[in-house]
Amino acid sequence: MDIAQFPRILLARLPTPIEPLPRLSAHLDGPKLYVKRDDLTGLGLGGNKLRKLEFLLGEARAQDAEVVLTVGALQSNHARLTAAACARLGLDCELILRRGSHASEAYLHSGNLLLDRLFGARLHELQAQESREERMAVRAEILRAEGQRPYCIPVGGSCGLGNLGYVACANEILLQSDEMNVRFDAVVVTTGSGGTQGGLVAGMKLADGVPVIGIAVEGTRTEQEVLAAGQAAEALRLLGQEETDIESTVEVLDEFVGPGYARPSESMREALSMAARFEGLVLDPVYTGKAFAGFIALARSGRYGKDQSLLFVHTGGTPGLFGYPESV
Repeated sequence: MDIAQFPRILLARLPTPIEPLPRLSAHLDGPKLYVKRDDLTGLGLGGNKLRKLEFLLGEARAQDAEVVLTVGALQSNHARLTAAACARLGLDCELILRRGSHASEAYLHSGNLLLDRLFGARLHELQAQESREERMAVRAEILRAEGQRPYCIPVGGSCGLGNLGYVACANEILLQSDEMNVRFDAVVVTTGSGGTQGGLVAGMKLADGVPVIGIAVEGTRTEQEVLAAGQAAEALRLLGQEETDIESTVEVLDEFVGPGYARPSESMREALSMAARFEGLVLDPVYTGKAFAGFIALARSGRYGKDQSLLFVHTGGTPGLFGYPESV
């Protein structure tokens, strides 16, 4: 089945540009470095989740949904973009968010959470012991009992349908690579809920493209490789394609998780500083900062020569920088 057969609402400004990172490349004296600017997708201050939401909200509209529910952390980028997209489409939005161990004023009132409120989303706090999926299912049943038509989106928008956004992105990268006459030897991306990496892996598999390396922001290498492989398989299944041998094409590095999810590390701080001071590129401390630390480490490792090229997918998350100012 072709991607074009799935309901889709155009939300993102695509294609996003690919830009060279010449000063950082020269400083590291390794492979040539590039960045795919998925932080510039536009709506709601941009980010990778808009690619997923194009398909998920396409299905929601096809089902005549009236209210969209999703789950995440209190400073979730996915929740923020879901709220923004629902505002654009005239849909009610309810966000079920889990508060972390942070207690700063910025974490509780700024960043993505401030934008959630600005976009008009209804917020529910998820307790530490509660299951995200169960809480969302219970809320959906309450809405149905009230005569409304809810549509539920899993954490991060990561599911077969949402991942099609990054199957399409893989093809976009390969087309841009041809136009630029640059062959990328690997694509590097943050991985958490696994859908962005999984979609890229599936898309590259279909096109005989380049390897995709995920930089974990939580979990272990094995856990994240299994998760990303499963997300890739879900996307391929929807498209009626072979799901075999996916595991062997998935690579995740977990050395950059640091003390844990949304907890700062020295390598993350170095990455934020280097991206900003060498290239004027703004990252966030939760996702892209840790992923860029992995990107820098790969460039330094000797694994890739000076005649090779690496592409970093900037998934956005910039508003989160203001939710964790103490991490910078």
